[in-house]
Amino acid sequence: MSKNKKKRTDEKPLSGQQSAPAGEPEVRTTQETSADGCDNQAGEQEKLAQELDELKAKYAQLNDTYLRSRAEFENYRKRSLSEKAELIKNGGERVLVDLLPVIDDFERGLAAMDKAEDIAALKEGMGIVYNKLQSFLKKNGVEAIETQDQPFNTDLHEAIAMMPAPEDGMKGKIIDCTQKGYYLNEKVIRFAKVVVAQ
Repeated sequence: MSKNKKKRTDEKPLSGQQSAPAGEPEVRTTQETSADGCDNQAGEQEKLAQELDELKAKYAQLNDTYLRSRAEFENYRKRSLSEKAELIKNGGERVLVDLLPVIDDFERGLAAMDKAEDIAALKEGMGIVYNKLQSFLKKNGVEAIETQDQPFNTDLHEAIAMMPAPEDGMKGKIIDCTQKGYYLNEKVIRFAKVVVAQ
């Protein structure tokens, strides 16, 4: 029995094979290790090359999108500037076109003034033209600032003179307006010039 056991441990492995002692991991030869390493490296390089190609394609796509967006923005900016310049240049056209009929009425009134014998009719005609002008201004958002017996307000009025108050209740109020002030869409475009009681 002991001879058989000894025989088994003394047996040599076949050529090209090495057996590891019992309980220890098997050791590979240098050729086997380098062959596996080359396979792993080749696979890794192929994977990296594929990832690089994907990243290049993604970069090209993003770059193309960026360049297109930039070109579109530049076109939009140029178009906006052109439209803005056009609006500044011709923005008042509609208002002026609407004002032309009022000018026509004034010209007819001035022409009639030379031949007019009826002063009352002339006054009535001028009143009609004035009312037409007022309605035109109102239609375009222009309204007069109320001043008569109003308290003086520096946001709306400009005091050009101070006068003694005719009565105590009028102190600090407007007693006369020398030039009307106007709003355009609730924004003051001209202050009213007023005389204030003190």
